[in-house]
Amino acid sequence: MNETRAPWETAAPSPVPIPADQVEYLLSTAARAPSIHNSQPWRFRVRPHTIELLADPTRKVRVDAAGREMLLSCGAALFGLRLAIRSLGYRPIVQLLPDRSQLRLVARVRLTGGSPVTDIERMMLEALPHRHTHRGAFSPEPLPPGLLVALQHDAVAERATLAIVQRPIDYERLADLLSVTAPRQDLDPVARAEIARWSREPASTARDGIPARAFYARPAVEAGRLRQRDFDLGRGIGRDKAGGGPPAATAVLLTLGDGRADWIRAGQALQRLLLRAATVWVSASLFTQPL
Repeated sequence: MNETRAPWETAAPSPVPIPADQVEYLLSTAARAPSIHNSQPWRFRVRPHTIELLADPTRKVRVDAAGREMLLSCGAALFGLRLAIRSLGYRPIVQLLPDRSQLRLVARVRLTGGSPVTDIERMMLEALPHRHTHRGAFSPEPLPPGLLVALQHDAVAERATLAIVQRPIDYERLADLLSVTAPRQDLDPVARAEIARWSREPASTARDGIPARAFYARPAVEAGRLRQRDFDLGRGIGRDKAGGGPPAATAVLLTLGDGRADWIRAGQALQRLLLRAATVWVSASLFTQPL
């Protein structure tokens, strides 16, 4: 059976050269992607007619033995690269995992003739600078009308599904999963060492990792809130805890399979959803501990 492909995964009829004067823009836009612990586990290789995205195992967290979260992160960067290409009026053509002899090679991207950037693509590009993972309290306002439906459509476009958790019993089951896995990781010496490695002191000027201003001294454990990962580890370097209610919505991002290509597609879907939400100044907390 032939695998159904997204439009950007089809063969390019007439590839065009990578514009040399836009390479920095393309790569910097791609790199504004979420990644596990903001580890940024990717590298790019630019050739005359292609841009190759490679995973960087030196930046893979040790608790991610299979490389799932590394490839999710790379997938998010891949969507950013696609979006940047669209902003130049080209159409990106993507080959996922194009060479089995190069396990680090996540994708090979070519450019072909396209059409002007759409309004939503332009809005996502404008939202890129303020897109961030939210680890604090939530405001009580409801989500903008139509946002959840738009996010579900975006997930389908990336060959994924965004399942909204609506029934209280389903939310309780999800919370139970986190109540088991999160404390276990909090006590795991390997996981704690990784968090210490990637969480930054307040005075740090590092451009990777999680800055102290982005997490709280104590993770939220209030009723109606999923338990967040402890990035402070008792060091007292995080922000003071702030009040606030539960999130306006909880959802699970799903793919049909659980292979390397599925993880990359999930990462692309994730970045697309986060940027769409950021166009209306909505942010999300991410929970990957159960994986």
